[in-house]
Amino acid sequence: MEISPQMVKELREMTGAGMMDCKRALVQADGDIPKAISILREQGHSKAAQKAARVASEGLIYSYIHPGDKLGVLVEVNCETDFVARTDDFRSLTKDIAMQIAAANPLVVERGQLDAAIIEKESEIYKTQAINEGKPEKILDKIVQGRLEKFFQEVVLLEQPFIKDQDITIKDLLTSAIAKLGENIVVKRFTRYRLGE
Repeated sequence: MEISPQMVKELREMTGAGMMDCKRALVQADGDIPKAISILREQGHSKAAQKAARVASEGLIYSYIHPGDKLGVLVEVNCETDFVARTDDFRSLTKDIAMQIAAANPLVVERGQLDAAIIEKESEIYKTQAINEGKPEKILDKIVQGRLEKFFQEVVLLEQPFIKDQDITIKDLLTSAIAKLGENIVVKRFTRYRLGE
């Protein structure tokens, strides 16, 4: 696949990595931007990955009420300085995250926050489904793992496809914002309210 200058520019904006590093990662990933981001992070070129260790204790709590007043979200998004928290870019990001939570109904921010009992229950269900579908015993674990990954993409906020651009995840959206704003950004917590629930 031919790597266009636009692809390199887009990856550079998302990660803050150098032009040549972005081009090499895109060549290695065969033009797949999320895969190229992973390659850059593994190689330590992504500035966003370096910023992830820094403390993010400023930020804001954003409230979003969906039209019709029957669904609302409160989300806390942290950054390193009050200066960045007041920027239009940060507020826009926070609004996008709140809208994502309203639309996609995640259970947790990241995978590690999921209760082990939920994962175990889902694994059992997927295993039973695979057995009922007549799948061979030797590949049951791979099938269960594959279905668990899809489950994580549905219920873990950072792993969900972004509602405004299905080609990137919320984690990719945060990585792009970190590169653009120059600070670590963390989704701390959220609560989603639906009338009658």
